[in-house]
Amino acid sequence: MITLTDTAALAEFCERAATAPYVTVDTEFLRERTYYAKLCLVQLAFPGDGEEVDAVLVDPLVDGLDLAPLYDLLRDERVTKVFHAARQDLEIFWCEGGVIPAPLFDTQVAAMVCGFGEQVGYETLARKVAKAQIDKSSRFTDWSRRPLSDAQKRYALADVTHLRVIYEALARQLKQSGRTPWVEEEMAVLRDPSTYETEPREAWRRLKMRNPNPRFVAVARELAAFREEHAQQTNVPRSRIFKDDALLELVSLRPKDHAELGKARLLLREARKGAIADGIVEAVRTGSEVPKEALPELPASKARDQIDQALADLLRVLLKAKAEGAGVAQKLIANAADLDDIAAGARDGDWNRGWRAEVFGRDALRLCEGRIALAAQGSAVRIVELEA
Repeated sequence: MITLTDTAALAEFCERAATAPYVTVDTEFLRERTYYAKLCLVQLAFPGDGEEVDAVLVDPLVDGLDLAPLYDLLRDERVTKVFHAARQDLEIFWCEGGVIPAPLFDTQVAAMVCGFGEQVGYETLARKVAKAQIDKSSRFTDWSRRPLSDAQKRYALADVTHLRVIYEALARQLKQSGRTPWVEEEMAVLRDPSTYETEPREAWRRLKMRNPNPRFVAVARELAAFREEHAQQTNVPRSRIFKDDALLELVSLRPKDHAELGKARLLLREARKGAIADGIVEAVRTGSEVPKEALPELPASKARDQIDQALADLLRVLLKAKAEGAGVAQKLIANAADLDDIAAGARDGDWNRGWRAEVFGRDALRLCEGRIALAAQGSAVRIVELEA
């Protein structure tokens, strides 16, 4: 088990990896105490001769190690970068190195396209595809602590060595089924830098607000923006500033000074003084003074009486039948909110673009238009064409 701890050794490995058709990549990180993930370990592997795999660990916590050779490899468009459940790994590489690997292949997405179910885990794929058992004893390791034990290193390397077999098997299956472009469509979202950037002024959209009053929303927007900015600047989790329930309580109280801030029941003690307290009061003041014509509004949601519930139920049956017929995970095609939107009159969305339109979207619209019906055929569902 080789651990790379100097830049020259990393550069030499990456030069060799750049001659391979693909490289498998994984990371270990900590995020419990920080806003941005702390990169603690990088695992890399590429196929060698025959069954051999050239695999290493890279220790980014070593003083003086420059990850530039790794970032150059990730940018190299001659080499496919293979991850499993890539989103968090890609966020780290974007935030730390300003790089998003390309070309990119996510085995979790590919497995959903290949009929392995919803968000299938790496251990499941390793068992089913690579016929390998993953030792879970190091699963909850504090990866920032050194030295790493041999068991921890073996566990980390298993995340990229078995991934080679999984990738090759899924890539073959996709090629045989003609679905490689489907996975490529999904990779476009993961390659988009905006996927990993949080704009403080948009942070309020994640809140679950039941009060649609525009003034309430305006104050919530300012508080959410302050919290996000402060969390980013101090590199602490946003919940350490104040949690969502405390934010919504502050919107209701609208404290004008530190004394009124003391009435908040859900606010952490650290948030009742200093920079956080000042920021809360200023955010409340700003939100309270937003001109009427500039007040934000909650996104329009479909009222229950707008949704044709019978049609929504039929769409759920159609989605299940089409997903099973195509061997694709349902949630990769459409979710419950999408089906309610369609039943309420929506005629456009991700569910009706690209391969999703081919598998489900077009028939969903035909069902809404009364051009097809659904019929039971034993335990299966079939589509019945209706006369115009």
